[in-house]
Amino acid sequence: MEQYKQEFIEFMIDCQVLKFGDFVTKSGRKTPFFVNTGFYRTGAQLRKLGEYYAKAIQDHFGLDFDVLFGPAYKGIPLTVATTMAISEQYGKDIRYCSNRKEVKDHGDKGILLGSPMGDKDRVVIIEDVTTAGTSIMETLPIIKAQGDVHPVGLVVSVDRMERGQKEKSALQEIRETYGLKTAAIVTMAEVVEHLYNRPYKGSVIMDDALKAAIDAYYEQYGVR
Repeated sequence: MEQYKQEFIEFMIDCQVLKFGDFVTKSGRKTPFFVNTGFYRTGAQLRKLGEYYAKAIQDHFGLDFDVLFGPAYKGIPLTVATTMAISEQYGKDIRYCSNRKEVKDHGDKGILLGSPMGDKDRVVIIEDVTTAGTSIMETLPIIKAQGDVHPVGLVVSVDRMERGQKEKSALQEIRETYGLKTAAIVTMAEVVEHLYNRPYKGSVIMDDALKAAIDAYYEQYGVR
């Protein structure tokens, strides 16, 4: 596993973004792990997060695109932090764009904030976590309504590696349904590989009992 992925897993734990216990996802699934990117709360954390996203984007998509689009609301700081990191790390000036939940009818009018999108723009979409793949159904029509725009990919922080609407993973379904390349900074398999029975800062975060709970979760909700 690449060094930056190992660092990102530990970064999520330090920021209390990745937690283990008893949770319920938005789709109603009881899960022993939860990823809440709302816990990235400081400038230093967002700067570092943007660097991890920038690395994943560069690895999986390259930098031959024009706009990074982040759906409101969590996608807004992600686009800003990541475009800044791409500029600093790779010298590429990518425009950022997000949507508003409500159309603004005065001043900077419309549904978008940040850069407008137009014909021939190549767009990478950035999200926090995709569990069931429902958000992309709302995001793509907004992007495509801006003209002859070309969505080329979706990047998330963590691939939960569980079924989406049917029997395949959410990211697999997005690839097949929309023709989008998908990528994640890390997968849950990589999280388990890095943490299982391995001490971190003096304690073992993922012991045999937690590993068994995660295995049981994937037995129920994992990809068939």
